[in-house]
Amino acid sequence: MARITKGKKVSLDYEGRLEDGVVFDSSKHGDHSHPLEFEVGSGRVIKGFDDAVIGMKAGEEKEFTIKKEEAYGEYRAELKQEIPRSALPEGPEPKAGMALIMQSPDGQQRPVKIVEVKAESLVLDMNHPLAGKNLIFKIKILKVE
Repeated sequence: MARITKGKKVSLDYEGRLEDGVVFDSSKHGDHSHPLEFEVGSGRVIKGFDDAVIGMKAGEEKEFTIKKEEAYGEYRAELKQEIPRSALPEGPEPKAGMALIMQSPDGQQRPVKIVEVKAESLVLDMNHPLAGKNLIFKIKILKVE
């Protein structure tokens, strides 16, 4: 049976949780209720995840931890920024905890969270929601092509 190498296409089930046991993502529940498929080494998944599947084969299961440095990096306080309310498009009244999608200068869309609402401005947190966290994944390889 073929082992996974860079360039192979894989299909797998996964569950991702934090060190406190909270499940943040799963291929069986929630928004992503289907197997994850990607080409190994293509950069479509975080590096630590890409590295973990190399050498595995169909039917194999594994649990591994991805340190924050190999996942979404350290939490960076400088990514909290205050913007004027006028910079927001028309829409629902902003509230602390709401998520917005903003476009970065390189054209990428990224989620940002409103952390504080002031009279004339908003404080946004542009860190990835999983920044500063080690991630624990449990995976099962379904298919290797």
